[in-house]
Amino acid sequence: MTALLLAAADPKAHQAEVDTWHQARLARLQSDSGWLTVVGLSWLQEGANPAGSGEGATVKFPATAPRTLGTFTRTGERITFSADPGVTITADGKAVKTVEMLADDTGKPTTLSSGTFTWLVIRRGARLGVRIRDSNAPARTGFKGVERFAVDGQWQVSARFEPSATPRKLKIATVIGTTEELVMPGTLVFTLDGKEHRLEPVIEDGSDELFIIFADQTSGKQTYGAGRFLYAPMPKNGASVLDFNKAYNPPCAFTRFATCPLPPPQNRLAVSVTAGEKTYGAH
Repeated sequence: MTALLLAAADPKAHQAEVDTWHQARLARLQSDSGWLTVVGLSWLQEGANPAGSGEGATVKFPATAPRTLGTFTRTGERITFSADPGVTITADGKAVKTVEMLADDTGKPTTLSSGTFTWLVIRRGARLGVRIRDSNAPARTGFKGVERFAVDGQWQVSARFEPSATPRKLKIATVIGTTEELVMPGTLVFTLDGKEHRLEPVIEDGSDELFIIFADQTSGKQTYGAGRFLYAPMPKNGASVLDFNKAYNPPCAFTRFATCPLPPPQNRLAVSVTAGEKTYGAH
C-alpha cells in the first residue's frame, strides 16, 4: 500500500503520538461515562413505565439492581421519575422522590443514581428512552484493551478538501432506524495505490474537527462490521490529514445499547484499511 502526499512525520514520533492517543481513547472507554458501563436502554411509552430488575419492569435494569426502583411517567414530551418507597435515589448527590427529567438533547440532562447504577433520558428522533450505566459492569471490570493494527505512517495521508458549493446536510442512518442530519462541509479526496478515494465528513455541534463515519474492505472481517469512526483536523490551505491509525470502533462494538450512526453509501471505501482498531470481542 502506498499513499500520495504522505503527511511528513518522524516514524518514532508518529508511533508515540498514536500510542498516546490510543491510551487516552482506552481511558475514555473505561471511565464512569465510558461505553463499557452502558448496560441498558429502554424506550419509554406514554404513561407509566415501571423501572427495576423485576419481571414487571418496562425499564429493565440488570439483575444486580433492586427489583423495583420507581416509575418513569411520560406525558408527551415531559418525563418524570418517582422513586418507590424505601428506595434511595439521588440527583447531584441529593436524595429525590419525584423529579422531572431533562433529556440529553437539552445539553443538561438529569442524571439519577442508585448504588452503582446511573441513568438518564435520551432523545433519538421522536423516541425518548432511558440509558442505564453500571460502574461495576462486567464489560468494564473485565476489559483488557482493544486490538489494533501496527502503526504505519503510510496510513497517515494528506487529503484534498473540496468544499461544497452550498452548505448542505448529510442524512446519516442509525442502527435503531432513525436518521440524523449533520452539516457536510465538503469532500475529502485522497489517493491510495494510485486510486482516488473520496470521503464525506460531517461536523458535530460544537466540534472543531471533521467527523468521518466510514467502512472499508476489512469491515465485517478484521474490523467491526458496521464501520469505524475517524476525526480529522479542519482543512488548512485546502487540505487535511487523515490518520487511519486513529480509526476506532463505534460504541455499538462495546454495547448493544448504543444508537450508532452508520456509514453513508458514499463512505464505503473500495480498499482494505489495515490501520486503527480491529474487531472487539465477539462483535
